Amino acid sequence: MKKKIIIAAGTGFLGQVLETYLTAKGYNVVILTRSPKKVNHISWNAKELRNWKNEFENTYAIINLTGKSVDCRYNQKNKDLIYSSRIDSTNVIGAAIQQCNHPPKIWINSSTATIYRHSIDKEMTEDNGEIGTDFSMNIAKAWEKAFYSHDIPNTRQLAIRTSIVLGKNGGALIPLKNIIKLGIGGNQGNGNQKVSFIHEHDFARAIAFLLEKETIIGNVNVTAPSPSDNKTLMNIIRKKLKIPFGIPQPKWLLKIGAFLIGTEAELVLKSRNVIPKRLLDNGFKFKYGTIYATVNNLIP
Repeated sequence: MKKKIIIAAGTGFLGQVLETYLTAKGYNVVILTRSPKKVNHISWNAKELRNWKNEFENTYAIINLTGKSVDCRYNQKNKDLIYSSRIDSTNVIGAAIQQCNHPPKIWINSSTATIYRHSIDKEMTEDNGEIGTDFSMNIAKAWEKAFYSHDIPNTRQLAIRTSIVLGKNGGALIPLKNIIKLGIGGNQGNGNQKVSFIHEHDFARAIAFLLEKETIIGNVNVTAPSPSDNKTLMNIIRKKLKIPFGIPQPKWLLKIGAFLIGTEAELVLKSRNVIPKRLLDNGFKFKYGTIYATVNNLIP
């Protein structure tokens, strides 16, 4: 019998990457979604216990990807939605697992590599990473606190601190390509800020690895082992798109632009210098470990 995996919020970019990969690996994948459209889709609203909880019985794993996108203005309404979408869904999944007679063996819950402070020089691993205090980091801390608050001794828990995921048809690479095609794809800020990233295929491979590596519990950085910097990232994409120049975007201009398009400059100015020590220590091999390999694969 195929191992059953439930992906909460599985119709988005990452959910579809995972569903495709895990299905090809022989898993039976079921999706929890607000708008079911396929046979393997189950309706849920991400905050209330309803009949969907029955799907958890005898399930191999639940992977929770739920959370409002942070690509928005941090006004109070959006801050509340960013917080509640993460905490409510995590708590209701925990409650569902607690009610199971035969609970899932594994619960993988999204977290974020943004939990670590801005850092140019210090590499942030799971053991020595420094977590500060601002809106994004506080959200991440509350998210993980909710995740680990549930008494579910028969379910292995993993919080995946995922970096920026780059994909052919989704993720951060799409808007970066669009910016560069407009001719404004130079350095963002001073260009020295670190960019932790992961190829969509390595993201799916890492999740499959964690599902079967029974000795790993707790927090795991899911990111490529060699962070880029913004300057290098933009330069590589420009070369692949055969666009010879890009107008730099200083910090003040980025803040104006972010305001005009309804997002936050922090998303590109914060230096994320995150290392996947636990994955590496446990023998995981990245197929696209550098930004060169990643962009060369994703942009023909």
